[in-house]
Parts: sequence; C-alpha cells; structure tokens
Amino acid sequence: MNLPVQKRIIRIKTVCSYTSLSRSYIYLLTKQQKFPKPISLVPGGTSVAWVEQEVIAWVEQRIAERDGGASNE
Repeated sequence: MNLPVQKRIIRIKTVCSYTSLSRSYIYLLTKQQKFPKPISLVPGGTSVAWVEQEVIAWVEQRIAERDGGASNE
C-alpha cells in the first residue's frame, strides 16, 4: 500500500541550515532560477516558504554532481 507523501514547508532559517548558504545567496539563486521556487504563505503577503522535499532534492543534486552522477544541465 502506497502512503501519500506529506509535503512540509520550511522557512528561510531552515533552508539556510539545510544548505549552509546565506539568506541573500538563496534569494539570489532563486532569482536566477537555480534554486527551488518559494511559495507565498499568504496571498499578497511577503512571507514565503519552501517545499522541504524540493530543497532536499536540490542538496542531493549538488552531491550527485560532485560525485559525477548528474550533469550540470
């Protein structure tokens, strides 16, 4: 039986912790479309968060690229 995958959203502090990147660099990478896109928490508001699994997948891709397991694009 397949259980549904729970999606969890994480705020910038947790994203920084997962990636070891600064807040400003995460936003720069996001603007350059090189990092997962955040989601708005409130329509028209400024609070955003990221889907945890997307951030984890991004980190895993960096590791795979280092190990020669994936191309850069």
